[in-house]
Amino acid sequence: MKITFWGTRGSIASPGPETVVYGGNTTCLELNLASDCIIVIDAGTGIRRLGDHLLKRSENTCIHLLITHIHWDHVLGFPFFAPLFTPSCHIEVDGSPRAMEGLQRVFSSNYIDGTWPLRFEDLKARIEHSQKLRNGSVEIGGTLVESHKIQHPQGGVGFKFTEEKKTFVFITDNELLDQGWSGTSFSDFVSFCSGADLLVHDCQYTTAEIRDRRGWGHSDVRSVSRLAVEAGVKRLFLFHHDPWRTDEGVASMVQECSDLVASKAASIEVEGAREGQILDL
Repeated sequence: MKITFWGTRGSIASPGPETVVYGGNTTCLELNLASDCIIVIDAGTGIRRLGDHLLKRSENTCIHLLITHIHWDHVLGFPFFAPLFTPSCHIEVDGSPRAMEGLQRVFSSNYIDGTWPLRFEDLKARIEHSQKLRNGSVEIGGTLVESHKIQHPQGGVGFKFTEEKKTFVFITDNELLDQGWSGTSFSDFVSFCSGADLLVHDCQYTTAEIRDRRGWGHSDVRSVSRLAVEAGVKRLFLFHHDPWRTDEGVASMVQECSDLVASKAASIEVEGAREGQILDL
């Protein structure tokens, strides 16, 4: 499994000289499976460049698009995804139960308001809402994909991918609490992430910042480091960087997280997810 980060920023795209290391585009990941199947996670602004990249490889592309939730920063890049305008492309949408609704609304509501010139019906690709993950898991090209409810306003899901005895867990926009309002608990996430080779988790806030941001549906350095240690993951990548966070600020959070992990005598590699970064698992 090869994982590429096309967007790592949270809330709103934040390009500029202070975000060149970790990137300014919002959430979008590409997974290339051993079976050659392509999975795309979320349609934030990072999906624009991904679309161009995919069409350079082939115009006859089947894409499995998994949406964590339909907040703006996770779907606003969708109208700029080049495969949408290619008749030979097939896009299968899954993940959040409201995924298709959210993607269609990006077009329909803005078209009605006069702020966007195209309707969803104008797209050339074959787009289907599979809803196979509604039962909790599905196989895509021999890779097991599992979903887990996240702790975020208006709901959403995280994903676990298992391929050839390697496990990758992706959880963004999730507030880690001992007992969350959505019915999930900290121990639930420990179980879901247990033994993962790679965990990519929302870490938008510092421990000081989150005190005034409870209920916003994001996590801080201390809670994320605790999850990684208790779940016994091998690698941890901090994700969904705050739009006001500079590269220096992200690096500082990575160091703090590394120190917290080390203080628990755990051997976990900690990094900040970087736009353009490619990982082989």
